Formats: sequence, structure tokens, C-alpha cells
Amino acid sequence: MFKKVIVTAAMLAAFGQAFATVDVNSANEAGLRGIKGIGPAKAKAILDERAAHGPFKDAADLSKRVKGFGGHTVERLQAEGLAVGTSGAGAATVAAAGAQAPAAHAKAAPATKNDAAVVVKK
Repeated sequence: MFKKVIVTAAMLAAFGQAFATVDVNSANEAGLRGIKGIGPAKAKAILDERAAHGPFKDAADLSKRVKGFGGHTVERLQAEGLAVGTSGAGAATVAAAGAQAPAAHAKAAPATKNDAAVVVKK
């Protein structure tokens, strides 16, 4: 039974990794390195270019501005989960998840008299 739980957890983790996207315009070095095919040197090149000349407009802009990124390389990286520009639906998901992260640390609003409580009995 324990082996089934471990295998299921591993499969879910792998499935989540397969569909995780990283936006090239907002990712840090660790996020970029999470994409298969981007190592420390390429991540640094992307970050340096983005800092020097602003965000990437699309995949063609990325391949033109970052040395060593041809069209086929960018296509392969997109298949691995790299989102370029605002057209990627996954990029919006990653951006929304990043925007919600700081809110998790905020203090909860105090309860008011009109707040409803839900009680679940077993």
C-alpha cells in the first residue's frame, strides 16, 4: 500500500512538472534553470539581455537577442515549458500564481458580525 502511495505521488509530481511554464520575461535564474536545456550560462545570458534591453516581445525576439538561441532551440524550450511574451496562456498562470504568493503572508482580516461560519459534522 505504501509503495502505491509513493508511486502515485511521484507520478503527480512528474505530471505537474511537465505542464509548468516559466515566463522568460519575469523568471529569475532558478526558474529559467528549471527548464530542460537552460543551464547557468544561458540563464545568465537571458537575464543580462532582459536587464539591458527590456522584455522579450516573442520567440523570434528571444532567438535574435540571445546568442546561441536559434529558432529550433527556442521552439524546443517552448515545448519544455518556456513561455515568451504575453501570448502564452501558461505565462498568465505563472504570473497570477506569483502575484498571489505575497498575499498568503498577509494578515487575515478580522471577522465581522456578518461573516458566516460553516460547520461540517461527520
